[in-house]
Amino acid sequence: MIKSADRQPAVSIRYPKIQTGIIDPEVLENNRVIMRADDDPRANIFRVLRTNVLRQLQQNSWNCFAVTSATPGAGKTFIAVNLAIAIAMEEDRNVLLVDADLKCPSIGKDLGLQFDFGLIDCLTSDLSLYDACINPGIERLVVLPGRNSDKQSSELISSRRMLNLIKEIKSRYASGIIIFDFPPLFAADDALLLLSHVDAALLVVEDGKTTTDELHHSMYTLEETNLLGLVLNKSRQPLPIYQYGYASETV
Repeated sequence: MIKSADRQPAVSIRYPKIQTGIIDPEVLENNRVIMRADDDPRANIFRVLRTNVLRQLQQNSWNCFAVTSATPGAGKTFIAVNLAIAIAMEEDRNVLLVDADLKCPSIGKDLGLQFDFGLIDCLTSDLSLYDACINPGIERLVVLPGRNSDKQSSELISSRRMLNLIKEIKSRYASGIIIFDFPPLFAADDALLLLSHVDAALLVVEDGKTTTDELHHSMYTLEETNLLGLVLNKSRQPLPIYQYGYASETV
């Protein structure tokens, strides 16, 4: 466990321009946002994952990481959303969750949020970060949602605007935790372009679907990225498995 004495008190981040969303518990339940359920035993999965991730972030003085997968459908957004809420539930943790999957953004939909702007608007117009972000009614959590766009995502991701936006995010949330929901590694080159901007990555593997070759290729792709671990999702076991190095444990 991370001792409270080892933590630095979080600076309360309050932005008057940030809109607050109203989330429907039924929508969250349908979208498997289990961390908002008071009596769901599966929430313990993410509490343990939270402890493992935060320990590594603290030990290495990191605060910005990505959640990704080899291919679409592995459940990376499910992991990113629930992990973000789990971290925000700690009293000294401010969290910014960024939907950086420009081709298939889904965080806003999964949380049942109504919004007119998102990350894409920060890249294609003069919209500020504050005006695009939403507090989803969860204390200490802010979401930068994504919207579909007909523009080429790789060109936007590699643009000067994206670089400046990431710098601004890191500056504004230097005392918090930043989680990027990345595109799948092999869906396009989007994730590869973004990897150099985060401290580490968490790789989601779909049980029975992600092949051995895809896993090996993913590990090779992430060779120069600090790997927080693997999350085996949609497991046939009662609970998913979290792995790091040679150690594994049920979460």
